Amino acid sequence: MAKRPGESSKAADGSSKQGYDELVIEKRVDRHHAGNPGLPESLHSIGSLGMLTRVSSLLRVFALAGRGLIAILRRSALLCVVCSIIQSAGKAETPFLTNAWSYGLHYYSDSSPAVGDDGTIYFGVSNGDFWAFRPDGTPKWTFHTEREIKSSPALGSDGTLYFGCRDRKLYAVGPDGRKKWAYPTGAWVDSSPALATNGTIYFGSWDKNFYALNPDGSEQWHFASAGEIVSSAAVGVDGIIYFGSHDHNAYALLPHGKLAWQYTTGAAIVSSPALDQDGTVYLTSTDGFFYAFKPGGGLKWRLKTGGITDSSVVIGQDGTLYVGANKTLWAISTDGMKKWEQLYGDLIDASPLALADNTICCASRQGALVNQEAPNAFHWFYGQNWPVTAPPAIGSNGQIYAMAHVESGIVLNAIQIQVKLAQSPWPKFRGDERNSGRQKTYTR
Repeated sequence: MAKRPGESSKAADGSSKQGYDELVIEKRVDRHHAGNPGLPESLHSIGSLGMLTRVSSLLRVFALAGRGLIAILRRSALLCVVCSIIQSAGKAETPFLTNAWSYGLHYYSDSSPAVGDDGTIYFGVSNGDFWAFRPDGTPKWTFHTEREIKSSPALGSDGTLYFGCRDRKLYAVGPDGRKKWAYPTGAWVDSSPALATNGTIYFGSWDKNFYALNPDGSEQWHFASAGEIVSSAAVGVDGIIYFGSHDHNAYALLPHGKLAWQYTTGAAIVSSPALDQDGTVYLTSTDGFFYAFKPGGGLKWRLKTGGITDSSVVIGQDGTLYVGANKTLWAISTDGMKKWEQLYGDLIDASPLALADNTICCASRQGALVNQEAPNAFHWFYGQNWPVTAPPAIGSNGQIYAMAHVESGIVLNAIQIQVKLAQSPWPKFRGDERNSGRQKTYTR
């Protein structure tokens, strides 16, 4: 059931907690730091992320001194110190953004937020709580499950939230934070659900099955693969459903659950598909290849990236394909040619975010959220200073939501950029602001 501030509840371990387990709420009104510091020409140079790593280590030492200091780390005074260090590298001037607000929690999260039309932000955390935040950063409600939530929520047209949990269930929670139903599977549900236009919910489980549910929570059908399914499905405009499995296969299923086609890669598939306007399906495998499949099945092309991280493909405003491959952001043309790459300072687990100004946002475990349009051509920079593993999200108001893993949990940061999501068939992880997992049609 939904909980509001001041109410107590039982955690999964049976212990009680009072109200919200928060580190800090901090509101900010400044959008750009007054110093407008320069961003390094190369994210891998000694004067860039290598330098930021040293700054990050310094900030972590402060964080360890006490939870109250988390707020201090976000204040302009300390940001001035960071900015001064960056400026001392003598680089070109690029805006260094600060947060509109931040909210800290004592738990970790790999759940990429869904954002409603009213600006409400939804995501789950490692203690089993599922959160709803207002656009101003204040908690709206929280719903408690029994295990960790790694799944990213999908927001239905009626306001229902769908998400998986490691208590082996897929949940449907209403916009008021109350449970509608929970569907049990045989193992963890880390896969993020996809929503068809007719309301069908698609998702995979560690029990090796892929499920289709009706809006009321009853099962339509399930499809058995030979491996665990953590890949999140994508639904085409024709209703075909695509996903990958630990059994090395990429699958395409018809809306009634029959196999349309499958393709065997060289290793487990943990990333999620992206669908282009011509029906091409893009997917990566831990065999180190980026795959493009024809709409009717069969390989269109493949490109060796060497990537084994969880980052999934997104499609930019101009049709460029972007994906994180280990420590490198790749930009790839639709005919399978590498356009450019940008080396980051650590592994890129989070999928990039494509914006309407033809730029791409990307973050690595090193923590910096970077916006660029080409190699070393940076538009702005946000120094979160801690690892990022969940794909950043964005609302229709042009506010980005990015979660950084701090020493004792996460900090949800809201960054106002006043640029909207790219108008492409698949500009972000799960396809759109609501994480529907459904293909959009656009004319470039």
